[in-house]
Amino acid sequence: YEWNNGILEAKPLPNYPQVRQYGWFYTLLNCYLQSHPIAKLINLETGVSMTVLDAGEPSGKWEVVYKPDIGVVLNDNPAPWGALELRAFEGVCDMIVEEVSDSTLAEVRRDTEEKRRGYALAGVKEYFILDPADRYMGFYRLTADRRYAQIRPGAGGVIRSQVLPGFQFRRTDLLNLPGLEELALDELYAGYVIPGFLDSVNRTEEAEQRADVEAAARHQAEERAEVEAAARRQAEERAASETAARRQAEGRADEAEEQMQALQAEIARLRQDRD
Repeated sequence: YEWNNGILEAKPLPNYPQVRQYGWFYTLLNCYLQSHPIAKLINLETGVSMTVLDAGEPSGKWEVVYKPDIGVVLNDNPAPWGALELRAFEGVCDMIVEEVSDSTLAEVRRDTEEKRRGYALAGVKEYFILDPADRYMGFYRLTADRRYAQIRPGAGGVIRSQVLPGFQFRRTDLLNLPGLEELALDELYAGYVIPGFLDSVNRTEEAEQRADVEAAARHQAEERAEVEAAARRQAEERAASETAARRQAEGRADEAEEQMQALQAEIARLRQDRD
């Protein structure tokens, strides 16, 4: 239940897609706060008491005890939070996230209009409304006149928080809910989801690429060595063939010389016999 300005209201129950989306975003916030411990979280059953002046109320003030789905309390928030004895937060959260309740139109108005107006009056700096059906999703930042202005998405539909510097996410990822490893490999999230994982993977890939290049270079060197060895063998075989050919030619020349000398000797003998 929640206490809404004198009225006790039942807190609506979520459906499964809302539970999944809530869990994904809560995990994302936890990842951020593990690497950037600048705040603490409030969630689900923790009461948040707020009283603010409101000329629109008959009593002149707006008093509630809400149980936001997620509250973010910065470490420099003037209201203490985090001690064992604290069971409720009596201050103003720096950011509040609500998973829209959409069983009835009244529930939708409560999150998108009543709470949005009340959180703005109380001074909640950022208010995010999540919706897995993507009908009522919205991201708001407090202006100087205590009103909410929509946060303009950056390139690629990226929402960036000012309350949590460096906390950023794609609107479409709130619908697709990618896993942590996929987020850690995404440069948008790599700074706070498993920090260093992307660098480690990149280093591993670079090392593998270097190893592949070195293996290719070794293979090329081995191929060159084999080609050079084959060329040497061919040269040696040619040299051996040429040597054998020279020896054969020399043998034939010697034999021809011997035959010539024998012929000349025979001619000389015949001449002597005739004389």
